[in-house]
Amino acid sequence: MSEFWSNRSVVVTGGNGFLGRVVVARLADLGARVVAPTHDEYDLTIPGAADAMLAAYSPTHVIHLAARVGGIGYNQVAPAPLYLDNLMMGTHIIEATRAAGTEKTILLGTVCSYPKLTPVPFKEESLWDGYPEETNAPYGIAKKAHLIHAQVNAIQYGQKFAYLIPTNLYGPGDKFHESVSHVIPALIKKCIEAKETGADHIDVWGTGSASREYLYVEDAAAAIVRAAESHEGTEPINLGSDSEITIRETAETIASVVGYTGTLQWDATKPDGQPRRRIDATRAEQLLGWKAAMNFRDGLTTTVDWYLANRAAAEAAPR
Repeated sequence: MSEFWSNRSVVVTGGNGFLGRVVVARLADLGARVVAPTHDEYDLTIPGAADAMLAAYSPTHVIHLAARVGGIGYNQVAPAPLYLDNLMMGTHIIEATRAAGTEKTILLGTVCSYPKLTPVPFKEESLWDGYPEETNAPYGIAKKAHLIHAQVNAIQYGQKFAYLIPTNLYGPGDKFHESVSHVIPALIKKCIEAKETGADHIDVWGTGSASREYLYVEDAAAAIVRAAESHEGTEPINLGSDSEITIRETAETIASVVGYTGTLQWDATKPDGQPRRRIDATRAEQLLGWKAAMNFRDGLTTTVDWYLANRAAAEAAPR
């Protein structure tokens, strides 16, 4: 239990999702009164829905995690709702919390907001130095707009925020449906199915040369809760694991964890996405006293175990 949270209430948008469930559980363990309204209850893309939600629950804190997300394939076929829905949800939350006098609003940005050719490791001051990688741009730009909104509201109205930028998340509870899955769940599903059917190879998008940095969902939730409790400011804060790995190495590690011994065939006609991705998490350590703890292979093992135990739920189509 935390003395800080014992007399506070929190609304977590997206609190029934992959990251949201972990954040909700952590807050509840700390003694907060926490609610996670569903999309069916409050469609935050609609004007007035966020205001109605806050009127119903009167939270001291709002943690905005609700988002429309997907992998490269989804980004290519649905860029318009990726931009508009994400822009509107965050915009309405920021204005509703301002009007309601909410104590603090915690916003989640995305590593997709960084320019396509950002110097590695990505530092927060590079956020505005260029256009994002094209398949990520609609989502990334919508999230950057929330940062500007928070900054101007803080200046003009004294509204309190924390703005966090996690790198690629993974872990138990991830989305494994092919229409929205990111690289780790997509590769886990492919490797397990290939092992079960005896397939001698699997096809993997891209060349495998692009790199990524992965953050275990429990580590991300710990940082979010800590920022909600102890940080106030509108400077963006990177959240990462301080470890860069290529997509090829990612796929090979997943195959090893799963026990799949077939061949990985790379399809270079498919996009790699951003060439390199690794963030500098120094600011998070300095301002939040936070550092990621989960080893990548151990995190993969717990994710694979969860998937095997929850396949129907994991593979459910998005609503």
